[in-house]
Amino acid sequence: MSPSTETPLLELEHVSVHFEGLRALNDVSFDVSLGEIVGLIGPNGAGKTTAFNVACGFVKPSRGHVHYPRAGKSNLHPNQLVGAGVARTLQGVGLFPHCSVLENVMAGGHLRPNGGFIASFFSLPNEVRSERALRQDALAMLERLGIADTASRLPSAIPYGIAKKVSVARALMSAPTLLLLDEPASGLDEAELADFAQLIVELRSTMGVLLVEHDMEFVMPLVDRLVVLNFGQVIAHGTPADVRKDDAVIAAYLGVDE
Repeated sequence: MSPSTETPLLELEHVSVHFEGLRALNDVSFDVSLGEIVGLIGPNGAGKTTAFNVACGFVKPSRGHVHYPRAGKSNLHPNQLVGAGVARTLQGVGLFPHCSVLENVMAGGHLRPNGGFIASFFSLPNEVRSERALRQDALAMLERLGIADTASRLPSAIPYGIAKKVSVARALMSAPTLLLLDEPASGLDEAELADFAQLIVELRSTMGVLLVEHDMEFVMPLVDRLVVLNFGQVIAHGTPADVRKDDAVIAAYLGVDE
């Protein structure tokens, strides 16, 4: 569990997941608090994606619970995440290919209480004003991430690293307190990795971040804590320095240092 005395944003409590007799997760517990970055790592097939999908509500635990304590919610469905202050990205980018970058980012605000992208298709004055506000917010978000010059372009016309940022911008439009990132480093070159890592660090000032990742060079200097899974179980949990020295982690994932 987190050493923080703050109420966690996310808490997995003794979660187990079984798929037709296959035990994908076994008694997994960890949490994420405001202002920290937690990495969920492990070798292929360790259960990282299942744990991420449990946190997102895509997979229902066979046993245990998923709590969002600061929101006072538990075991949410995916369409309830935004209301609990949670946003997520997926592997890849998942952008709408026939919508501009700006329209993609605006879509991330469609569940905001003051109306938004979907409501704006109606012609009532309040919805028109809401669309204008949403457009301005989306432009400001693109500016914040340094990619405002791509606003009118289609996803197919921008570099992959920029598209990753667009997906984060879309997630941030719901003003989350918890951001869930699935394989954020995949497909990025060295310069893009450094740029994306800086972005994640900046985000921690206003939210907690949980990221599932396999790129150890990307994760180790970035996170505050690591949760290491192997065969669906937590085999280590602690700071990157502690995890790097853990014999079980070395045997299962990291290998012996040269």
